[in-house]
Amino acid sequence: MFTINIEKECGCFKKSDFENNKRFASKDDALVEAMNMVKVMNDEWCQKHEFTFSEDGQNFQIAVDERAKAHSGCCGGGHCS
Repeated sequence: MFTINIEKECGCFKKSDFENNKRFASKDDALVEAMNMVKVMNDEWCQKHEFTFSEDGQNFQIAVDERAKAHSGCCGGGHCS
């Protein structure tokens, strides 16, 4: 069995139809699903996080990192918005 594991279930993940620790009989099916998940997570979700995946034997791990914020000229003091 091949498993897709999400390192950290953010709010967007919890609201999605995706399933953590989903199992597949086929490595190809797990790979395609992991790639699809990462694409959707990076392209369609709130953009607060960046998602990457790696393969470790029979497991596909999707890691979650804070997305680097683009500098908008704002000082971050909270009065620009």
